[in-house]
Amino acid sequence: MRRTAARVAGEIRVRDMREADVDAVVALESEAFSTPWSAETFRTLLERPGAELLVLDHAGDIVAYAVVWCILDQGELANIAVRTDRRGEGHGRHLLGAVLARATERGVHTLFLEVRESNRAARTLYADVGFEVIGRRKGYYQEPTEDALVLRIGLDGG
Repeated sequence: MRRTAARVAGEIRVRDMREADVDAVVALESEAFSTPWSAETFRTLLERPGAELLVLDHAGDIVAYAVVWCILDQGELANIAVRTDRRGEGHGRHLLGAVLARATERGVHTLFLEVRESNRAARTLYADVGFEVIGRRKGYYQEPTEDALVLRIGLDGG
């Protein structure tokens, strides 16, 4: 039987990323993306006032993470990833909900993101929570080269 985020909610928590999480996040980033960010990038972002870095922690184990920039009333979901061995359990949806809540708390009215056109699972999740496709960036992604779809969602108060 497959676990869902709702069933394991008591065992997991979304919290701010810490310096001690960087190695686990970089490992997750490397398995999720063809051009991963470095540990130094994450360490720098931890000090950046407009950046929110969140992790989904399951009993001390980092299962997922997200990075969102918040600038005045706009935000951008820069990265979100779930460990390969924990996909399909609802963790991405759970973390995305926390990202939307945090952005709203920060006064963000509109949140944007780019997603690979071929990433059907992510596109379905984003559509399910209310993101709309508003544009395309030709050749945005490398390794392999692929277009990005630009998505937008309006948040409470926006």
